[in-house]
Amino acid sequence: MNAPVSAASVATSPVEFQACLDSQRRAYLAAPSPGAAERIADLHALGRLLIENRDAILAAINADYGSRSDIETLFAEVFVALGAAKATAKRVKGWMKPRRRRVDLMTFPGAHNSVTPQPLGVVGVIVPWNFPITLSVTPLVSIFAAGNRAMVKMSENSRHLAALLIEISPKYFPEDKLKFFDDDGSKGPAFSSLPFDHLLFTGSTRTGRAVMASAARNLTPVTLELGGKSPAIVGADYPVKTAAERILWAKMFNAGQVCMNIDYVLLPRSQRDAFVEHCRRLFAQRYPDLNGPDYTAIIDERSYARLTGLLDDARAKGATLVDLAEGQKPDVQRRKLAPHLVLDPTDDMEVMRDEIFGPILPIRTYDDKQEAVDYVNSHDRPLAIYPFTNDASTREFLIERVMSGGVGVNDAMLQFGQPDMPFGGIGPSGMGHYQSKEGFDTFSKLRPVFRQGPMSPIQMMFLPPYGARTRWLMNLLIRLKS
Repeated sequence: MNAPVSAASVATSPVEFQACLDSQRRAYLAAPSPGAAERIADLHALGRLLIENRDAILAAINADYGSRSDIETLFAEVFVALGAAKATAKRVKGWMKPRRRRVDLMTFPGAHNSVTPQPLGVVGVIVPWNFPITLSVTPLVSIFAAGNRAMVKMSENSRHLAALLIEISPKYFPEDKLKFFDDDGSKGPAFSSLPFDHLLFTGSTRTGRAVMASAARNLTPVTLELGGKSPAIVGADYPVKTAAERILWAKMFNAGQVCMNIDYVLLPRSQRDAFVEHCRRLFAQRYPDLNGPDYTAIIDERSYARLTGLLDDARAKGATLVDLAEGQKPDVQRRKLAPHLVLDPTDDMEVMRDEIFGPILPIRTYDDKQEAVDYVNSHDRPLAIYPFTNDASTREFLIERVMSGGVGVNDAMLQFGQPDMPFGGIGPSGMGHYQSKEGFDTFSKLRPVFRQGPMSPIQMMFLPPYGARTRWLMNLLIRLKS
C-alpha cells in the first residue's frame, strides 16, 4: 500500500478526492481480502446497475455526444460490459486460489512454496469519453474480481453520464467500495497525483505520458491503455469486397472514435480502386441519411475542427480525398462529419502522423508483404494490427514480424469484446492488461509465500564458522545447479 499523502499533495487535491481515498483505504485495511462470495456479488451488482438503468444510460450518453447511435451504445457498452462481468464471475473463485510452485533444493520435505493473489487496495480509474461505460465498468470487473476498491474519474465530455453514475451507484455499492467523480476539465492532474495502489488510464498517448509522470511521484504503478495508428493489412489473396465490408463497418462505428480502430489501410496496389468503389457503394447502402440516428456525431467542436483540419492538410499536401457521403449534406451544427478516404497519403501529412479518432481512412498501397511490414515497423508500435488474409503463411508472417498490443484477423476491434482475452497495448500504445485472468493479476499482488518445514537445512549445514564440510556441500550444490 502506498504511503500516506504529504501535506503538500493534499493541498493540491480536491477535498472530495482525498476524503474518498481516506475512506476507501480505511475500509480496505479493515477488511483487506474479501472472499469469493463478496467479489461475485460485486460483479453481479455491476450487471444490475447496467440492466436496471439501461434507458437512462442510453439517454445520458446520447446527450453527451449530441447524437450517438443507440445500437452502437448497446452493443459496445452494455453488451460488452455485461459479458465481461458474467464471464469473470464464473472464474474468479479459481483465480483466487494460491498457485503452487516448485520447492528448491535448499529445503527439506515439508517446505511449501505458493504465489497467493491478494488485493492491492484502492485503484484509481481515469475514463475517456468515447466508450465511457465499457471503459469504466470493464476495468471495474477486473478490479472487483481482485478484491479492490475503486475511485473512477469520468471525462469532461461525459458530464450527463457522470451525473447519472454519481446518482445511481450508491444504490449498488457503498462509497467506500466504489465512487464516481465528475470532471469539468480541470481535475485530471489532481486525480492522477493521488497515491493510489494502482492507477488505470485510458486515453491518448500524450495525456498518458502526463498521467504516468504524475503517478511516478508516488511510485504508483500504472496500466496505460493508449491509442496509436493501428493498420489493416489486406493480403493479396483476400477478397477485396469482403475486406471493404468489414473495414468500413469498423471505421464508421462510433464515427471512428475508437482507440483500437483501423487508422489506415495497406492494400495491394492492384486492389485500391476496387476497394474505393466498394466503400462508396457500402456507405450509400448503410447510411442513406448521414444526419440520421445511426451515424454518430463527433464528440465536440474542438475534435470536429481537428478532423476537418486533417482533411485540409492532406488536400493541401497532394492527397486525393474521396467523400463517401457525396450528395449528402452533413449537419455541421450537430457535428456530423462526412467520412473520407485519403488516397496516397504521405508521412508529412498530419493524418499519417497522429491518431485520427474519426471517420477518416487513409489508404496506402504496397507491392509485397515485406514492404507493408517495413512501413508499419518504421512507426510506433500500434494498439492492434488487422491482417486480412486466408493464407496461413501470410497471417503468421504478419503476426510474427509486426509487434502490437493485440491482433484481429479478418475483422477489426472485436478482439476487445472477447471476455476471456486480455486487452492492452505495448510501448506508445500502452502498458499492462486488464480483462480476464490477466486483468485479475494486474490488480492483485501476486505474493510469493515460502513456508519452511519442520527442519531447516540452513541451521544444519550452513552455520558459521564455515569449515571444509560446508565448502564441499556448497560446491556440490553449485554443480547440481550447473
